[in-house]
Amino acid sequence: MAVDTLDAKILRLLLEQPRTSVREYARVLGIARGTLQARLDRLERDGVITATGPRLSPAALGHPVLAFVHIEVTQGHLDTVSTALADVPEIIEAFSITGGGDLMARVVARDAGHLEDVIQRLVQFPGVVRTRTEMVLRERVPYRVVPLVDAVGRAAAQRSS
Repeated sequence: MAVDTLDAKILRLLLEQPRTSVREYARVLGIARGTLQARLDRLERDGVITATGPRLSPAALGHPVLAFVHIEVTQGHLDTVSTALADVPEIIEAFSITGGGDLMARVVARDAGHLEDVIQRLVQFPGVVRTRTEMVLRERVPYRVVPLVDAVGRAAAQRSS
């Protein structure tokens, strides 16, 4: 699905002003409300927009420790372990990966002791061979997609000219 320059402008507005109404977005962009709504519906249907809720801070929820846990899994147990990971509230993301391990989980905790408790829970799952944990010291580039949206918009503009 190709994102054009108008789509990129819409996405940028959604990211920068998430609480604004559809009517106001349409006014700012100088397009009809129906046109904007049709674009939003298509972007959702095509999987470009995957969520519309707020992005929450685990630290503000009392879980300031962030770690990435690499999990090595016995062959044939990837789905079982993945399902078990989904039951651990401190795991906020998990991915299948290449390289050192089979899965990588983004884990939050109240403190180092709590992180150890979470890791000890993980190693008890059937199919988990070992884990390797990397604690985050400081976030250097926060989660962002605006620069990517801008780059996609520029590329779309170049294609259309």
